[in-house]
Amino acid sequence: MTPARRAGIACVAAIGGVGALALLLAVFGYSPADGLLAFWRGSVGTSYALWSATLVRAIPLSLAGLGVALAIRGGRLNVGAEGQLLAGATAGALVAQLLGAVEGGTATGGGMSAALTTPIVLIAGALAGAAWASVAAWLRERFGVLEVISTIMLNFIAVHLVGALVRGVLQEPTRVYPQSATLAAAARLPVLVPTTRLHAGALLAITLAALLWWTLRYTALGFRVRVVGESAAAAASAGGIDVARVAVMSFAVSGALAGLAGAVEYAGVTYALYENLSPGYGYTAIAVALLARLNPLWVIASGVLFGALQAGGAAMQRDAGVPATLVQMIEAILIIAIVLVDRASRRRAAEAGT
Repeated sequence: MTPARRAGIACVAAIGGVGALALLLAVFGYSPADGLLAFWRGSVGTSYALWSATLVRAIPLSLAGLGVALAIRGGRLNVGAEGQLLAGATAGALVAQLLGAVEGGTATGGGMSAALTTPIVLIAGALAGAAWASVAAWLRERFGVLEVISTIMLNFIAVHLVGALVRGVLQEPTRVYPQSATLAAAARLPVLVPTTRLHAGALLAITLAALLWWTLRYTALGFRVRVVGESAAAAASAGGIDVARVAVMSFAVSGALAGLAGAVEYAGVTYALYENLSPGYGYTAIAVALLARLNPLWVIASGVLFGALQAGGAAMQRDAGVPATLVQMIEAILIIAIVLVDRASRRRAAEAGT
């Protein structure tokens, strides 16, 4: 699909999404004008909304979306990005606390030891996400347990594990709040744009998207991943590819990207681990990947779109009294609209070629 065609489909779907949102607002008894105005102001209508709400939300969505896209390209459906994200955030908080890079710790004076904690936190998050995903990959290869089932169960385990840790060994020193100690300022991801919340995780997401796109397109490893995803039987018989090894590897890397999303959220936004740290980023990442048609470069654009939807939905709820669940309905409608428009476009192209 050409970039122009993809952009056209996105524009048509976006227009349709706005129309659907206005219609839903009217049907449920809310003012379409007030709701849409709040949505606009909360997503891209002001510089603060764009830099500190939409783009900040787009970072974990894009990183987790890259993971989901890679897993699907490798022939596995990863619906466990939410649990892997939480595992990454948990590992990051644990490493920061062990290294004393939290407020009140041994490295809070802003010295080099605290600054060096940042990459260690991110690496720990990626490794934890990979390990969490590898459990599902191992269950699939060893016992034939479908990863759709195992990853969903692992999501619930991760949620309750976070709840137990922030009320136990990772709870902040005063033992008042159910959260971990606050990450020291020197160990946080740097802010890219002054007076905003946009942090260096955005550059990391863009870099990894470009690297993943190049790997899938131009390397032998990427070719094996794509072939296994297209047809595992053909890859094994005609290509001599170790299908199980490629599938497990792609699934583990998928989990690493989702875990990295959690560590980035911890080191760049929340600065502490607590329950509900993720408002469903891992689940929305599935839609992000599908909307981008599994193209790593387009995952970034898709992440920004869903970041705008979430930011705008929160503003609608806050400023216009509209339930944010309506925006979740729009997300589903938007995906369906894009699929339908794309299908119709492909059909017309096929008919024109015959």
